[in-house]
Amino acid sequence: MKDYLEVIFTFIKIGCLSFGGGYAIIPVVERELINKRGWLTMDELMDYYTIAQITPGLIGVNLSTFVGNKRRGPVGGILATLGYVFPGATLVIIIALFISNFAENPMVRHAFTGIRVAVGAMILDTVLKLVKKVFKDIKALIIYIIVFSLSVMPYGLIPSFVKSPVSLVLASGLVGLFIYRQKEES
Repeated sequence: MKDYLEVIFTFIKIGCLSFGGGYAIIPVVERELINKRGWLTMDELMDYYTIAQITPGLIGVNLSTFVGNKRRGPVGGILATLGYVFPGATLVIIIALFISNFAENPMVRHAFTGIRVAVGAMILDTVLKLVKKVFKDIKALIIYIIVFSLSVMPYGLIPSFVKSPVSLVLASGLVGLFIYRQKEES
């Protein structure tokens, strides 16, 4: 029972501190789950994060489910997900009740401007950490350059399905499987 409570309260904390979602949550997850609790390694986090990106739903929710499941099985996955979602859902409900009263308030607009800047800084921090962990060799750098190039090309130059994040991630996975599998077999 204690382990389940630890899972849910850890993810409530992560949910409370995870402004911006997506890439912005990685520093919080790294601090809480890798550095503080030792539940994951950075490589495991990146693997879960990669899977969370290509599965339907929000990245933070998917990541919570995977980590909770690893920690305490399916019940842990459910509790981690509920813990992660609870703070945000509560905040959204509160904001929805009062948004019309505050949306045009200059102080609220300025606060959101500051929050966006902070989220941008957290995303940049995450990108820099990912760069250090991902580029283990020249092959990874080549995959990156190709995927980045395809993702920034205008839609008229390549078919939209090629530019789709799902297509790019799946194709990169297949290329990685082929390239790195050959490396292990040699």
